[in-house]
Amino acid sequence: MNRLTFFLLAALILCALSLVSAQHQARTLFVALERAQAEEKQLDIDWSRLQYQQSALGKSARIADAARAQLKMAPVNPGKTQYLSGIVLPPPAEAASASAAEARR
Repeated sequence: MNRLTFFLLAALILCALSLVSAQHQARTLFVALERAQAEEKQLDIDWSRLQYQQSALGKSARIADAARAQLKMAPVNPGKTQYLSGIVLPPPAEAASASAAEARR
């Protein structure tokens, strides 16, 4: 009877220690989960902000303003436009072979 009592007492102590360890691990994992969720929220906010900035920077009016102010560019003026004539570009190799194949038919 003495051995059975000692065995049950040892089993009870091991179960109690196991329960304490499991609760500590659960709390640690919960804290890590909360931190990850907070980081996810922050990254989602940053992503939305970056998408807004990208759409704002991609607007043509902003690009035109930057071209005028920073690059000293001017809109196209038909009076100053020069057209070159007499330049004939050779057809690409694929187009030439396709046209040659059609000519054989």
